[in-house]
Amino acid sequence: MNHIGRLFQVNIFGESHGKSVGVLLDGVPAGIPLQEEDFKQDLSRRKSGGLGTTPRIETDEILIESGVFCGATTGGAILLRFLNSNVNSKDYTNLLKHPRPSHADFVSGVKYHGYQDYRGGGSFSGRLTLGLVAAGVIAKKIIKDVKFHTEIVQLGKVKDKDKFHKVLEEVVQKQDSVGGIVRIQVEHMPIGLGEPYFDSLESTISHLLFSVGGVKGVSFGIGFEGVALKGSEFNDGIVDEFGNTRTNHNGGINGGISNGNALIVNVFVKPTPSIGLPQETYNFETKQIEVLKIEGRHDAAIILRAQVVLEACVAIALADATLMDSAYKDGKLYE
Repeated sequence: MNHIGRLFQVNIFGESHGKSVGVLLDGVPAGIPLQEEDFKQDLSRRKSGGLGTTPRIETDEILIESGVFCGATTGGAILLRFLNSNVNSKDYTNLLKHPRPSHADFVSGVKYHGYQDYRGGGSFSGRLTLGLVAAGVIAKKIIKDVKFHTEIVQLGKVKDKDKFHKVLEEVVQKQDSVGGIVRIQVEHMPIGLGEPYFDSLESTISHLLFSVGGVKGVSFGIGFEGVALKGSEFNDGIVDEFGNTRTNHNGGINGGISNGNALIVNVFVKPTPSIGLPQETYNFETKQIEVLKIEGRHDAAIILRAQVVLEACVAIALADATLMDSAYKDGKLYE
């Protein structure tokens, strides 16, 4: 439901147009330095304002309401909250009877018997990913020795980064949207993270990534391109006593356990379903297919702001795996 994690536990809450959104974290070790300034860099990476992002601008000022004292974590639950101020709920009332295609409007209405908060997508809004980004900041402090490199490697059909701006200009001009693929690479990975069978490192990372709205595919290493290789071509030959490999087709994981090579995760983020172009879709009030014109403020490419969210999800999974691994080593987290 709204909770995930074994030792590093994440509880997310809020709605897009409610009073606030945020996250409640439990299991964070005591003594980790933490202040508001630590969150600014990753929160700014999620902010809108550039080409292809929503015109909705929020301050995203973080409120640390518990679990931190004198600039360090106390070992207690950490409550992080963000106030919502720039809301415009009137644009969403028509979606109750005429739901957006490929969005949660219809299914949430059925599942929650019409009691869901539909404003701005409610609890299905990308606004809630603020809590994940904040949790990711703390997670990175637990896995402090690793290094993240996150980038968009494909936007629509285009893989040339120099042409991404043109792709964005075209979809914005046409009031359409575009998806793509984000690659997250984590260097300096330790050996041994992951608890097979059902808590293999691929399993826990994928679980978190698929929780983010718009994610429709996750692969590791060479991913689906590996279908064209034979075993002799796919296998990653070990080249030294540290477990380094000649290739990294497996993306740094064998048997559900990190092998010390770079962790490589590829994530497909679909095009934003809320677009300005008129779409034909079923109207449950008139009981016929009609043209829907979506109002409101939406991203033409949610993948732009999703990069740091997906990175945070990987960090959360690694932090949880690190704490699990240290538990088996008598709690020696930093040995």
